[in-house]
Formats: sequence, C-alpha cells, structure tokens
Amino acid sequence: MQKNLNRLFSLLIKLLTALSVLMLAFVIFFIVKEALPLFEEVSLKEFLFGQRWMPIAYTGETSFGIFNFIMATLYVSLIAMVISVAVGVGTALFLVFCTTERVRSLFLPAIDLLAGIPSVIYGFIGITVVVKLFIRAGVHTGSCVLAASIVLAVMLLPYLVSSCSETILKMKERYLPAAQAMGVSRWYAAATLILPASWKNILLSMILAVGRAMGETMAVMMVMGNANLFPRLLGKSETIASVIALEMGTAVVDSPHYHALYAAGMVLMVLLFVINVSINLIRAKLLEQGR
Repeated sequence: MQKNLNRLFSLLIKLLTALSVLMLAFVIFFIVKEALPLFEEVSLKEFLFGQRWMPIAYTGETSFGIFNFIMATLYVSLIAMVISVAVGVGTALFLVFCTTERVRSLFLPAIDLLAGIPSVIYGFIGITVVVKLFIRAGVHTGSCVLAASIVLAVMLLPYLVSSCSETILKMKERYLPAAQAMGVSRWYAAATLILPASWKNILLSMILAVGRAMGETMAVMMVMGNANLFPRLLGKSETIASVIALEMGTAVVDSPHYHALYAAGMVLMVLLFVINVSINLIRAKLLEQGR
C-alpha cells in the first residue's frame, strides 16, 4: 500500500512539473506569435534602439522604438537591487547577530507580511510620501527614477531579508563556534567568513528579486512619471511593464500597436532570461572556486 502511494505521489509530482513546463512554453509561444508580425513592418534594430514611440499616427508616421523603455527598466531595477541588497543583507546580519531567536521569530514574519501588501498600496505611499519628499528636496515634480527605485527596493526587501537571514544563520551555526574558539571576534568572522560563505546562496535570492523588480508595474508606474525619456536619476521615465499596462487596453487587436506591445513584452522576457542565466553562471563559478 505504501509503495503504491509513493508511486502515485511521484507520478503526480511529475505530472504537475510537466504541466508547469507546458504552461510556460504556451506563454512563450503566445507572446512570440503575437510579437513577430510587428517585424514585418519595423526592423528589429529600429525597434530595440529607436527612441521615438508613436504607436498611433496622430501627427506624421507611426514609430515603435523602445530603447528608452529598456534602459528605464534596467536602470530602475539596478538601483532598486543595490538599495534592497544593501539594506536586506544588513537587516539579515542584524537579526542573526544582534537579536535572540525569540525576537527574530517575531520580526521575520512581520517582514514577510510586506510581501502581501498590494503594489498599488506601495504606489499610493510612494506618491503621498516619497514623491512629496523629493518635491521638498527641489525635484520639480517629485516623480523620478530614484523615487521609483526606493519604492521598488522596499517591495523587494521581504524576499531578500527572509532568504538572507536563513542563509546567514546556517553559516553562523556552522562557522562561528570554530572561529570564536580560535579567538576571532564575532563581527570579524561575520565580515570575513560567514558573509562570503553566504554570498553564493544570496545570489539565488537576487534572481527572485530581479524578476519581481523588472516585472513590477503598478507601483513603479504611479511614482516614475511615465514619460518616454532616457532615464536620469532625478528625471521621469517609463518602464516596459508600465507602457504595456497603460496602452494594452487601448490597442486595437492585430494592429501594429498591439503587436508592438507584445514585442516589448518579449524583450522584457528575454532580458529576464539573460539576467537570470548570468547570475546563475556567476554563482556556479563561485561554487567551483569554493571547492
């Protein structure tokens, strides 16, 4: 009986795995299928490197250039990742080295709750708090890339703090007793031994965070200003996800505008794939060096 249950469970897991792969393949196929008709009218070079986005011919010819959107997506995601990794790793170190297990068990679930807050709430807080702070600091409208990056960094913290805390705690339990037995201070061991040993697993957390950062729509759209401009730290810009969310509802089905939005989504998907593969290659190289 137990053997039959094990076989049934194994079969169910394989079936669900195959279903997940098929769903992913279907999504990729559908996006590519809807994107390819655009390139019968617009060259790939013009689409990727053009800076003029005019999907409807209000004045003159249509133009489909998403270079500014690509750079804005990468720029805001990179800044958000730098902020969130610095704060997330620092918070994880504090929770592991400066608090008791009881205090940590109270703080970590509270931090995890941040992941359940809808992104529109983060966007609303960004408009009412962060944007106003930038206006007081002298930024004309307050809506800018840096403001969006700060809001996005806060949204990424739950993923990074939870995973980093777990990883650093395991490394602490493994290495700290031996380090202290040799007379090494706690913080010196954390900086030179525990944190470097944890970095390989922290990279995995960054993969999840990068996917969330580049795909985030609502909060970034509400705070960033949504202007087709090359991104500057204190200037407005617009991400790929934002332009898709803003314009997909008004795009006529099978029009060049419609296919251009799907093509932009395909570019975002390729960017995520390249970044994830790059991080995994870096992690694999670190693992080889650590052997």
